[in-house]
Amino acid sequence: MAEKAEGKKRQVVQDFVDNQNNLLKELMMSDKEGCSNGSIPDYYGENVFNLKTMRTYLSEKAYNSILTTIKEGGKLDPNIADEVAEAMKKWAVAKGATHFTHWFQPLTGTTAEKHDSFISPEENGSVSLKFSGKELIQGEPDASSFPSGGLRATFEARGYTAWDPTSPAFIKEGPEGATLCIPTVFCGYHGEALDKKTPLLRSMAALSKQVCRLGSLFGIDVKGKRAYATLGPEQEYFLIDKAYYEARLDLVQTGRTLFGLKPAKHQQQEDHYFGAIKPRVIAFMEDLDRTLWKLGMPSKTRHNEVAPAQYEIAPVFEDLNLAVDHNMIAMEIMRQLADKHGLVCLLHEKPFAGINGSGKHNNWAIVGPDGKNWLYPGKTPHENAKFLTMLCAVIKAVDSYAGLLRASVATAGNDHRLGANEAPPAIVSIFLGEQLYDIIEQIEKGEAKSSKDGGSIHIGVDSLPVLPRDATDRNRTSPFAFTGAKFEFRAVGSNMSPAGPNVILNTIVAEALDEICSGLESAVKSKKDFNSSLQKILQDIIKKHKRVLFNGDNYTDEWHADAKKRGLPNMKTTPESLGVLKDEKNIRVFEKHGVLSRKELASRYEIYKHAYDTTIQIEGNCSLTIARTQILPAAIAFQRELAETIKTVGTAGKTVAAKKLLKEISGLIDEALNCCDSLEAAVHKHDSAKTNAGMLKLRAAIDNLEALVPSDRWPLPSYAEMLLMNN
Repeated sequence: MAEKAEGKKRQVVQDFVDNQNNLLKELMMSDKEGCSNGSIPDYYGENVFNLKTMRTYLSEKAYNSILTTIKEGGKLDPNIADEVAEAMKKWAVAKGATHFTHWFQPLTGTTAEKHDSFISPEENGSVSLKFSGKELIQGEPDASSFPSGGLRATFEARGYTAWDPTSPAFIKEGPEGATLCIPTVFCGYHGEALDKKTPLLRSMAALSKQVCRLGSLFGIDVKGKRAYATLGPEQEYFLIDKAYYEARLDLVQTGRTLFGLKPAKHQQQEDHYFGAIKPRVIAFMEDLDRTLWKLGMPSKTRHNEVAPAQYEIAPVFEDLNLAVDHNMIAMEIMRQLADKHGLVCLLHEKPFAGINGSGKHNNWAIVGPDGKNWLYPGKTPHENAKFLTMLCAVIKAVDSYAGLLRASVATAGNDHRLGANEAPPAIVSIFLGEQLYDIIEQIEKGEAKSSKDGGSIHIGVDSLPVLPRDATDRNRTSPFAFTGAKFEFRAVGSNMSPAGPNVILNTIVAEALDEICSGLESAVKSKKDFNSSLQKILQDIIKKHKRVLFNGDNYTDEWHADAKKRGLPNMKTTPESLGVLKDEKNIRVFEKHGVLSRKELASRYEIYKHAYDTTIQIEGNCSLTIARTQILPAAIAFQRELAETIKTVGTAGKTVAAKKLLKEISGLIDEALNCCDSLEAAVHKHDSAKTNAGMLKLRAAIDNLEALVPSDRWPLPSYAEMLLMNN
């Protein structure tokens, strides 16, 4: 009975997994207020101009037209543009909106918006509220004011935003009003992609094309259908008291602590993870959930993370494009609401040295033209053949383009995080789990005949039985782990847009599928047996790319040595990682699938390299400022006080220990002053590597001083205060 009950429970869970990708669309299409059984509050999605709202405000013709645009992609029919704009305006004004904005994601890594009011002066001195189809579809922000990496010259100011109908408009509420936000792409005068959304949409189209191509080979009707990736980004973050934040110039200017002595107690007792949430924090989380739900964001999970003052929020899976938009909105809302609660939300990848950093675990899956998740072992041999083909495509993609995946998560902040405290190392490898790895090995040897869970298994569509579910454990050290129905790319940093890593993931998997499909099409054309041909293709992929599979501890020295023998790249720094964007092989794959042109890819290298160098410059200068104007003056004042005390005590008491303390403090002060001089020279030379090294040396001296100078004399809030005193 227990086994039967457990089996039923697992089936219920899996049915949810299989259908989760359609959850949001079902909610949007629902005619009901709220959601069935009261499972989601009535106000869920009330601030989103979704399909449910459109059905109320639009004519049937306009509604059906825009529904087709959303489902199949493409541009809005200009014949209904004015009607859609008028409906959107009426809805927004009813929600208190006075302005509208084209909301876009430039290459700064954040979002951008320029607000225009709906008011239009009339000749009689009155005003009316107007919003045209032209204003809805296209805007014109100043392109020269955003980073372009050479795509636009300073004097070439013209840039365009264009509405993305697949991501619904939403209302952003302010203290005294509201603004209608319209998600858009952002491009230059000649169509160059100046944002993160444009290449994301292109990569999604490339992936859909190849998945549908494979689906057709498997006998699936793909006419008028599309495939798409889904995403469920787990967002980690820290919350600290606002007063502590404002007293730390390093946090204000760089997002991380440049100095700070690790406290005696931090995360080593493992008592924070999944612990009871503090009242002040839960109040923030409840406020956050309500706000996100109003915007149609399916926020699902909230909990304490491993480090003290660290937390996580995770949504239900959504269409990739929508999930990226929602994550960018969520990060902005998290910062705003934290301030409302007297807290500060830190999204830096490593705000505190020596304890867990924050990631954005990128849970990625593929829904085929049949509406099913192709990264989930199914209930029939046919579905399992699709699963194993997709699995091998991902293995091939990750091994062939590991450098691109590493580059996609390369930032100054993430460099501090990768390689310890549950963050994966820079070596990109795949974790499959024991059962799947065993099947992969059997395919490599010629024919998979058994499973560790029993039963025979063949690649042939007619004989492949059901694969066991939940066939993997979790590996928290792996950068790219299969977790049952999806791949979890754990290397993505908490402060990053999910768009970049998913552009690369979509593109390289599309490339792998292209090669697989070409092989299968050639076999079919030559009248070869389909199943045998498929098995041979998968066998060849495994033989060539098996080196990227690793199920062990990615932190060990043994793995790093083994990875080197396997020929896996290990690019530990951002400058080293970004260099792969210049490789001809990588340029070709982006051009082949129409995701990024050679010029657009070159611009990304320039922008990301400049962002890295600028970040290091800011951190170097901030380190010097804090050390010279705050910490060292306090340490020198205590040094003088201690020396005077020793002199006053003189022969009247023993001063041996005090003199030893004075000598130690004096030595550290001298060391810190010398480190400041060396760091300043590196900063002036714009030498990022030497600046990083100089900051580490200065930090070591300063942190040692913090252990000796009385806490009431130390000018900065301590780690213990910031991490443990946020009730």
